[in-house]
Amino acid sequence: MKQYALITGSYWVFTLTDGALRMLVVLYFHELGYSPLDIAFLFLFYEFFGIITNLFGGWLAARMGLSATIISGLFLQTFALGMLLVDSSYLTVAYVMAAQALSGVAKDLNKLGAKSSVKLVAGDNQTKLYRWVAWLTGSKNALKGVGFFAGGAGLATIGFTASVIAMALCVGVVGAFALVLLDTNLGKASFKPKFSELFSKNRQINLLSAARLFLFAARDVWFVVALPVFLQLELGWSSISVGTFLAAWVIGYGLVQAIAPKITNIVHMRVPDGREALLWCLPLVTVPVAMALGLQQRFDPAAVIVLGLACFALVFAMNSALHSFLITSYANSDGVSLDVGFYYTANAVGRLLGTVCSGWVYQAHGLAACLSVSAFFIALVLLISLQLPRDA
Repeated sequence: MKQYALITGSYWVFTLTDGALRMLVVLYFHELGYSPLDIAFLFLFYEFFGIITNLFGGWLAARMGLSATIISGLFLQTFALGMLLVDSSYLTVAYVMAAQALSGVAKDLNKLGAKSSVKLVAGDNQTKLYRWVAWLTGSKNALKGVGFFAGGAGLATIGFTASVIAMALCVGVVGAFALVLLDTNLGKASFKPKFSELFSKNRQINLLSAARLFLFAARDVWFVVALPVFLQLELGWSSISVGTFLAAWVIGYGLVQAIAPKITNIVHMRVPDGREALLWCLPLVTVPVAMALGLQQRFDPAAVIVLGLACFALVFAMNSALHSFLITSYANSDGVSLDVGFYYTANAVGRLLGTVCSGWVYQAHGLAACLSVSAFFIALVLLISLQLPRDA
């Protein structure tokens, strides 16, 4: 439990700085005159290398222990932040993409360790596992929202460089503590996994991974680049207003995830299975459709965005929490990081797809088109969820 507490604490600090960095990069480079598509490309390697990291990180953690991935992630993030501490004339698209690539590797190494450790601590108690996964995921996203606010506020008050220095110091200190205190044997598999075992051979994990891919593509296709730029460019919001609003959304989204077990217990009175994943996906598809229609009918765009995001946060958080529980439930305890790593590889593919589409579709067709693409991705999640196991 002490090890789990240390892992969770490092995950919280990492998430806080990662959220702040994302908001800093989006808003700062928009101020420098970068187009929405250029900004999307800044995150291209961040997401692409997340795919590679989750796939190979699960194998690495199974062979060397979860501490190896967590500590590596913390120090890589410190180095990636240090890369941004150069004169703005050197911050080209290619250079920032390289820095964001390292940051993406760092983030997924850290997340893989934190999520895999829950299975080891909770064991086969499904109710406890559901509660703990929901709490870890929800608290992480709430802190990411605080990071969004910190990024917007930091840019408006102390500037880009000072904000990056503060984050690098925080992550570096936590990395030093983790290096000294983490158990090097935590999460090691009893066998030596082969490269051929990187890809899951379990049908239910493959289905859930495919659903996760399109679920996060549906979120990021309008949330990552299109929404912050729309709020600044179309609605005239300041950077601190954008950061505060998105922070409030992510915090609310995280709180809903944290209490997901209480919500599903009221509605279904059992440990969730594929039926709940399907039922919670049904209302999700209607939200981006309603928002797109509202924008096309020229309703007040601020009202459409605020109300639509509130509805989307509630239903998306429940879908994400259910998926996060199901993967830890399906995963094998011996070498858990292999199954979790494969699942989050699909998650990273979805984020990459959504991020690229967010900049491209918004620049070509606007926010309503991004929302329409989001609805299409959620419809694919719905079709995949029909095949998930119905046994609790």
